[in-house]
Amino acid sequence: MLTRRGFLKFLGRGFLALAALGGYAFAYEPMGRPRVTHYALTPPRWTPGLKLKIAVLTDFHACEPWMSAARIETICDQANALDADIILLLGDYVSSMRIATGYVHSKEWSRALSRLAAPLGVHAILGNHDWWADLAAQQAGGGETFAGLALREVGIPVYDNAVVRLEKDGNPFWLAGLSDQMALKPSVKFNRQAFAGLDDLPDTLKLINDDAPVLLMAHEPDIFPSVSERVSLTLSGHTHGGQVNFFGWTPVVPSRYGSRYVKGHKIESGRHIIVSRGLGCSGLPVRFGSWPEILLIELG
Repeated sequence: MLTRRGFLKFLGRGFLALAALGGYAFAYEPMGRPRVTHYALTPPRWTPGLKLKIAVLTDFHACEPWMSAARIETICDQANALDADIILLLGDYVSSMRIATGYVHSKEWSRALSRLAAPLGVHAILGNHDWWADLAAQQAGGGETFAGLALREVGIPVYDNAVVRLEKDGNPFWLAGLSDQMALKPSVKFNRQAFAGLDDLPDTLKLINDDAPVLLMAHEPDIFPSVSERVSLTLSGHTHGGQVNFFGWTPVVPSRYGSRYVKGHKIESGRHIIVSRGLGCSGLPVRFGSWPEILLIELG
């Protein structure tokens, strides 16, 4: 029989367990040193002999105290130490989280990102929060954003439905970057009934004029079912791995496909995508079972 003293001890242990769980989810995991998740593969249409090492960073969501400029600098130093051939940034540098003690200006987080260096350069796309936080861009329905401008000012090119042809050891490949698929918020004033994307996958791929393999940067993975076999590998972020992951159960995933593209390497009909859990937090400063990560991808 459970005595009153035993019941109180049981309650006390329960409260301690909940407090420990909350401390872990709100303070320990969100602020932890990113883990490096390694993938090695040879995707379709990849040139024999082309060996490429890619570091991928995404979803910083810069704000105090969760993702300060100093923490971004530390993460960039960690990424530089991986000796990647190329570094890709997949968007959401800006935070819209209300539970924050301070704002990190775009000049601060972009200056921190300018520490990144790789032989084939650092290349970026924007995410939905980079668009949503820019009132002028929302009113214009596109154009320049303060996040994109901040990146360009520190020498990091931003791809809005654009491509570039690069070479490694004499072997060419294409890097394509899409504009965001949820860039414009619903607005009565601007007669937008739902989120509107500025991405243009067909016209972006039309810019590719030879048979060299293609890497595609797309912030949200939801575009993947529409990606053709011409693309060797799609790289995405946005989902944060669900941000809360109870042994495979992710209660909230910002994707119309649910957990289908929540994280990791997926292959569908011979096409490949890798989705990063990202680095920061969105909505609430919580991570549980979805540790911040840097991707290190070795191709070929």
